[in-house]
Amino acid sequence: MEIAKLGEFGLIDRLTKDIAIKNASTKKGVGDDCAVLSYPDKEVLVTTDMLMEGVHFDLTYIDLKHLGYKSAMVNISDIFAMNGTPRQLTVSLALSKRFSVEDVEAFYSGLRLACDKWNVDVVGGDTTSSFTGLAISITCIGEAEKEDIVYRSGAKDTDLVCVSGDLGAAYMGLQLLEREKSVYYQQVNELNAKMAEAKAKGDNQKLSTLKSQLSTIAQPDFSGKEYLLQRQLQTEARGDIIQKLREAGIRPTAMMDISDGLSSELMHICKQSGVGCRIYEKNIPIDYQTAVMAEEMNMNVTTCAMNGGEDYELLFTVPIGDHEKIEQIEGVKLIGHITDAKFGQILVTRDNQEFTLKAQGWNPLA
Repeated sequence: MEIAKLGEFGLIDRLTKDIAIKNASTKKGVGDDCAVLSYPDKEVLVTTDMLMEGVHFDLTYIDLKHLGYKSAMVNISDIFAMNGTPRQLTVSLALSKRFSVEDVEAFYSGLRLACDKWNVDVVGGDTTSSFTGLAISITCIGEAEKEDIVYRSGAKDTDLVCVSGDLGAAYMGLQLLEREKSVYYQQVNELNAKMAEAKAKGDNQKLSTLKSQLSTIAQPDFSGKEYLLQRQLQTEARGDIIQKLREAGIRPTAMMDISDGLSSELMHICKQSGVGCRIYEKNIPIDYQTAVMAEEMNMNVTTCAMNGGEDYELLFTVPIGDHEKIEQIEGVKLIGHITDAKFGQILVTRDNQEFTLKAQGWNPLA
């Protein structure tokens, strides 16, 4: 169905008619000029992300349901990175005419799956037209006690540096998808060139054969690389780690999620906290599939883990006294420690060489 047949308000009604409110702080959700939220005894956390087609995502290899899920999760992740609890979300879309009502429903189905996982209410947004593809703007609202909020600026000398999960897999998943996309379009372009030549010569039999070949181009074999694709296409916010830290009685001194690469995020924490750090290459958590893919592509796996981005794992620092508690938390790895600023931001390699960290991660404005 064409979106124009429903109109803006008809589309909104169709997408939001069965949304049930989950949070007491949501007094009024979709359906009025504004959502109404109530946080009488809490600090309010607000984060916004924009995702642009051709810059942040490629619809050649991510379907709209996964895109909706990822769009919500990357915002929910920011709330967790402040040690908060996500509560509400608004979503705004700019759509070109190539998208149907069913396409937008698929996007919303993924977005709502992510919101349902963390009990987040969809409370509003906007829709408009676009001449340049799909644009997505998500705002997530959360809450936290004033004393529980964790900023990037709280790291202190001797604090331990920790990360959740493993790093580099999302980046290698992207490299895999880009490689297979390139191979696919190379085959398509070659066949199109041959078809144009056959058409010019009036060779209908050859043209028919080439058309048949075009429709049966082999799909890529991703067996053994499923984890890499999952990490790139199905982003997960690490609220489970936040819960484990709370249960263990650990309050991080500084924290952020890893969206642009470990090196970049470490440098943000060091700059805003006025400290240095020492990170040990041997301690950086890397999945087996990530290592295999990096070798296959002749890439340095540590470089991928340090600079790849889109892992959306949590990078955080804790007091040295929490060492034993941290070691008992599954899914968290100690990778280094905070130092005085005069010692700089250092990566110690497996053979004990020292290199200054550089911000080589994702830069959307580059």
